[in-house]
Amino acid sequence: MVVAVLLAGGSGSRMGSDRPKQFLKVKGKTILEWTIEAFHRNPLVDEIAIVSRADSMEEVAALARPYPKVRRILQGGKERYDSSLAAIHAYEDDECRILLHDAVRPLVSQRIITDCIHALDRFQAVDVAVPSTDTIVEVDENGVICRIPQRASLRNVQTPQGFLRGTIRRAYEVALSDPNFQTTDDCGVVFRYLPEIPIGVVEGDMRNIKITYPQDLLLMEEKQ
Repeated sequence: MVVAVLLAGGSGSRMGSDRPKQFLKVKGKTILEWTIEAFHRNPLVDEIAIVSRADSMEEVAALARPYPKVRRILQGGKERYDSSLAAIHAYEDDECRILLHDAVRPLVSQRIITDCIHALDRFQAVDVAVPSTDTIVEVDENGVICRIPQRASLRNVQTPQGFLRGTIRRAYEVALSDPNFQTTDDCGVVFRYLPEIPIGVVEGDMRNIKITYPQDLLLMEEKQ
C-alpha cells in the first residue's frame, strides 16, 4: 500500500498571517486542498493521511471530505518529527510505502510523486532534491567561513520523502534513544541512525516550492 502523509501542523509564523498558511486561499482553494488534489489524482497513491494541529482537525476534516482517498486525520505534536511519528504509528505494515510531504508544497508534480513511489522498488528511503544554484559556505562560531563545499555535489532538499514504513520506524526508534536527538528532516534520521541504509535521490523540480513567505503566494498564483 502507498500512503501519502501530508504534514499540516505548521503555524505559518513567517507568513505574517493570523491563519496557518495551509488554510490560506489561492484561486479559490486553500493551499491544503491543492496539495490533497495533487496526491489524490495520482493512481499509485492508495490512501492519504493528514497530520494536523489539534485545534485544526475539524477544519482539515471538512476540507478533506470531498476526497475519498483521505482516510485518516491525525493529531501532530510540538515538533515536526512528532507529526511524522503520528503517521508512522498509525500504520502497522512495515512494507507499506509512506510518502511524507509538506502540506504547503502544493505544486508537487505527478512525475515527482510517481518517481518517488517507483524508487521505493530499489531503495528503502528516498529523498527529492534539486541541484544547488548558489555557492554554499559553512561558517564557524565566529561567523567566519571555514569550508566551501563543491557546489556540483550539493542539492536542495524538497518533499515528498519516501520510506518503507519499517525503515523509518526503526530509524526513529534508534533516534529517540539518543538524548541529543534533533532533526528537521526525516531522511536525515535514516542517514544518521541507520547509516547502512542507502538513501536514493529523485530529481525534484524548481516549481515544487514550499509556501513560506507572502511572496510565495504570488509565485503559486502564477504557476498554478
